[in-house]
Amino acid sequence: MDLSDLRAYLADFYSPIGRPLIDPELMVRMLVVGYCYGIRSERRLCEEVHLNLAYRWFCRLGLEDEVPNHSTFSKNRHGRFRDSDLFRWLFNEVLRRCMAAGLVKGEGFAVDASIIKADASRQRGVAGDEIDWRDPALSSRAVREYLEALDEEALAEALPKKVSLTDSLARWTAAPGGPAYFAYSTNYLIDTEHGVILDVEATPAHRTAEVDSTKTMVERVEA
Repeated sequence: MDLSDLRAYLADFYSPIGRPLIDPELMVRMLVVGYCYGIRSERRLCEEVHLNLAYRWFCRLGLEDEVPNHSTFSKNRHGRFRDSDLFRWLFNEVLRRCMAAGLVKGEGFAVDASIIKADASRQRGVAGDEIDWRDPALSSRAVREYLEALDEEALAEALPKKVSLTDSLARWTAAPGGPAYFAYSTNYLIDTEHGVILDVEATPAHRTAEVDSTKTMVERVEA
């Protein structure tokens, strides 16, 4: 796993003064450990990396090296890493190397989508036109991201019929003959020759968003 260009990519997001920075490569490697072994809690992930020698080796930590505090780890993941679009950069780097090695061609594509149920209760859903978005009680990160998405996609004039106050980006939907629930659409771009997933992008379970994400994924690979 070569992350030699990572620090240069994130250089503008770190200050040259103040407390010593925490190596971003260390935190990315910790995230990979968490994803591979299903460790969803950041607090538990930091504890596991502290105790597990194999994890320490992969993260390039010595026996006496400190593991980042879980709160610092969380701040970077939700702050610098999101603001810099680091995860997209990392994914593109892996894909580029796979294409250079001939593992992926990127010439013929197929598209598929899966509906993923959101962690949002139907009891917390309200009609879209009944919400006062200026209410300070609704100023959560999920709501802010939802409002930003409306601006970006020019959907402000087409509010959904039902909105979750827990996860405003989720869309109220249902499969044919099944119950309705809040969900996302996970859109896959597949290399038809090798049968490899080239890109994945989650969007609200909305046809327009799914089509737009497909165009975006194809443009990324062709670039």
